[in-house]
Amino acid sequence: MIITQEQNVNSKQKDKKVIKCVVWDLDNTLWHGVLLEDEKVSLRENIVNIIQTLDNRGILQSIASKNEPTTAIAKVEEFGLKDYFLYPQINWNSKAASIKEIAKSINIGMDAIAFIDDQLFELEEVKFTLPEILCINVDEIDNILDMPVMNPRFITEDSRIRRLMYVSDIERQNAEKEFVGTADEFLATLNMNFTISSAQEEDLQRAEELTLRTNQLNTTGYTYSYDELNHFRSSENHKLLIASLEDKYGNYGKIGLVLIECQPKSWTIKLLLMSCRVMSRGVGTIMMNHVMSLAHSNNVRLLAEFVSNDRNRMMYISYKFSGFKEIDKNGDLVIFENDLSRIQSVPDYVKFQVIN
Repeated sequence: MIITQEQNVNSKQKDKKVIKCVVWDLDNTLWHGVLLEDEKVSLRENIVNIIQTLDNRGILQSIASKNEPTTAIAKVEEFGLKDYFLYPQINWNSKAASIKEIAKSINIGMDAIAFIDDQLFELEEVKFTLPEILCINVDEIDNILDMPVMNPRFITEDSRIRRLMYVSDIERQNAEKEFVGTADEFLATLNMNFTISSAQEEDLQRAEELTLRTNQLNTTGYTYSYDELNHFRSSENHKLLIASLEDKYGNYGKIGLVLIECQPKSWTIKLLLMSCRVMSRGVGTIMMNHVMSLAHSNNVRLLAEFVSNDRNRMMYISYKFSGFKEIDKNGDLVIFENDLSRIQSVPDYVKFQVIN
């Protein structure tokens, strides 16, 4: 199986809707009744199963509710559900404003969010303001687990612990806010361990998931299936590398992927992506410099493909900062080359290892 560049550009960038976060209203949605008006509210039937199932599938969840925050959070906690919701927005702002804040905090696109509410006015307001969002009337709640966008093809180990990894991120963020010193000095306190290895068969489900879920820190937006990735893994003309990261707060999981097409005299980076959760950790540069070192030691030219979209400008800048220069352009497709004269060493604050 040979994947041509034209096939990649034309067929690999189809918009595959993937819901990464479900945002819940509370009154008459998560529970029956209005918290500030009714003497008692009760959880909606089957809601616990729905929340737990989405969580197990790696779909994050949050709250956008017009309510009194202390009272509402106390009720969510009383029902045993508080830990499932990241960055809950309980206030008197518009639902659209609350959802924007959630998306910003989690660092995901609006098109990766589903919003569930019982009020047609709220659903219409969100749909009008944020048309990319999937709005679901709570009357349709019994069907949510069967919706294709709520059913990832694979449920990986990273999926199962995704919420817990975000909880660790919140701890890191809080520690960073309180830290007095430079960014590098803070990173040195994290005791980061960064590993790059040749992808193994057991990594391929997560690798496919990364190509589908990662949009911002993605150089081309190409998506690859399990079978295609397995082909590249065993191909003598390709290198498929996967990266993982952990620190003193916990495991980030598998957070990076590189696909290199290897010709006798030149290598081409077909795809380089990193999870948005590690944007500020500097590991993207480490991964890029590792590929540069490999090309240098193999005495080959290093090229890289970049396909611009409305989100991945950061990766274009990363290539430029790493010494890549544009040598060709065809529409949105840019071809870079690096002369390999400036390969940075790994920062002292990261323990880096390579496993072949």
